[in-house]
Amino acid sequence: MFLEVIFQIFGKTLTTWQKTNGKMNISEEDLQIKVKEPQTKKKKMRLIVLRISSQEDSTSGILMKEDSKGSLEFLCYTLEDEYRKDKISGETRVPAGSYPVVLRKEGGFNERYSKKFPDTHIGMLHIINVPNFEYILIHIGNTDEDTAGCLLVGNSQESNLVKKNGFVGSSTNAYKAIYPEIAKAIEEGQEVTIEYKNVG
Repeated sequence: MFLEVIFQIFGKTLTTWQKTNGKMNISEEDLQIKVKEPQTKKKKMRLIVLRISSQEDSTSGILMKEDSKGSLEFLCYTLEDEYRKDKISGETRVPAGSYPVVLRKEGGFNERYSKKFPDTHIGMLHIINVPNFEYILIHIGNTDEDTAGCLLVGNSQESNLVKKNGFVGSSTNAYKAIYPEIAKAIEEGQEVTIEYKNVG
């Protein structure tokens, strides 16, 4: 009885045992206790878009990355379409919230960027599960005329209080700087998300 209790504590059911001459004979199979291997915690990357200026024709912001300690690292400037209560296709930014980022390996953008960045491109940074939106990408552009709900990135920014369409400059360089780390994280199976926050 004592041995039965011990085996149950270790998660092992005693299946074959017999009592002979007052002794317990236990098979070798019963003595093998399986130990669960520790589960490795899935790595995560969290991107944050802080929308700092929401105007009639555009939304200016900054893109940050949260590190393992919860601190925010500046990556680049951003530009999007304007806020609309009722969506107009190609003229409306995505709702505030957190969404997964995956790699989109098909479509016109992917084909063009594969040729433009042959050494680094492995798929478009694709923001998914956005209500009533599809094919939301992170890509190159300068004004809100270059986006249809997507997120434009740049190394410089002009106020959309002055330029109503907004403006981000050196967009290609900004994209080339942020793309490899994010794409690699996705390719390696990390959980990559992007959160849009309205702060201005």
